[in-house]
Amino acid sequence: MAETISMPKLGFDMAEGTLVRWIKKAGEPVQKGEVLAEIETDKATVEVESTASGVVRRLIVEEGAVVPIGKPIAIVGTAEEKIDEIASAPAQPQPKAAPVASGAPKGEAAVPMPTKVPLPSPTSAAGPVSASPLARRIARENQVNLATIHGTGPGGRIVRRDIETALAGQAVAPAAGVFPPGAGDQTTPISRLRQAIGRRMAESKTTVPHFYVTHEYKMDALMALRAQYNRIVPEDQKLSVNDFIVKAAALTLREFPNLNASLEGASVLVHGARNIGVAVSVEGGLLTVVCREADRKTLGQLSSEMKAMAARVREGKVRSEEIEGSTFSISNLGMYDVENFAAIINPPEAAILAVGSAREMAVVENGLVKSGWRMKATISVDHRVSDGAEAAKFMQALALNLEEPLRLLI
Repeated sequence: MAETISMPKLGFDMAEGTLVRWIKKAGEPVQKGEVLAEIETDKATVEVESTASGVVRRLIVEEGAVVPIGKPIAIVGTAEEKIDEIASAPAQPQPKAAPVASGAPKGEAAVPMPTKVPLPSPTSAAGPVSASPLARRIARENQVNLATIHGTGPGGRIVRRDIETALAGQAVAPAAGVFPPGAGDQTTPISRLRQAIGRRMAESKTTVPHFYVTHEYKMDALMALRAQYNRIVPEDQKLSVNDFIVKAAALTLREFPNLNASLEGASVLVHGARNIGVAVSVEGGLLTVVCREADRKTLGQLSSEMKAMAARVREGKVRSEEIEGSTFSISNLGMYDVENFAAIINPPEAAILAVGSAREMAVVENGLVKSGWRMKATISVDHRVSDGAEAAKFMQALALNLEEPLRLLI
């Protein structure tokens, strides 16, 4: 029986998505779980899998179309069966409407722009260059100035083939360097990703009653174990400090299920799985990748999975399940030599852990000054779900897993 594939909801506040590219064409076979299309959201370009096996009988929307969540985009069925008409004509590509101003009421629609607009030339537009995340990555790696490229994607958007064409023989200008000393003021438009981050964080900070608990951890045993482990494994299997923290947090959440929860109206939804979201830095902002059931994975499995997801995020191409469904988040700025900070809760989650650097410093133990490794972490908690005593107990229990790291290998 034919099955209609709809535009999936790929984010907590996603209302629509742009169908960037069809991976499967009409008439081609497809298996359940195979990538069917690439969808662009405010956060990233996401690979969408088919939810059925069979033959792609009809592509209901064209590449470049902006489609509300839940609307049909394709039909998958057998080669022989008759397919009922879902739509009289495919949705046409169109530029996205301008975002609503921050002061506008939530849910108010922006004024739509006409469907057909002239493609901008590289020198005609004074605004930001419109390019896909993958095109931006390729351009950055090859020092291609996007302002010199003529986009052939929807609405003049620069896509991968435009960069590849330029690299194949067209002359391009070198990429712009750092902001020159003495330069005048410049206005930089806010990216869609940064707008999405700002919208969610402003909502979280103004509607969620945050409180914070900070703890300092002894990291001597963990740093020694990590160094010993990394000496005997190949480069691509080495563990980061963050790998240990993710596993330790996931195990600790088994004892504190109330912090592995989401607020749903007047109820608290306690999640059975400990899916740890980890913030990854991308061009123009942050994106959270999700390590599912992190407490049940070995450190090696967890590390390999996190590396692969982070790489796909930075390429601008991830799968929906890799960036959605976290139940507890970790933001680690330790690699930037940050001593301590507090993070904003990622709604609808109840808590987020902010991690600073593991530092070697002078410490006092038993009246003697010695060298030791210390790390500070701060948990931000929704006061509607939990309280300070529970958060403090969580941080103490987390210390047991971090300061006796062999527990993470059992």
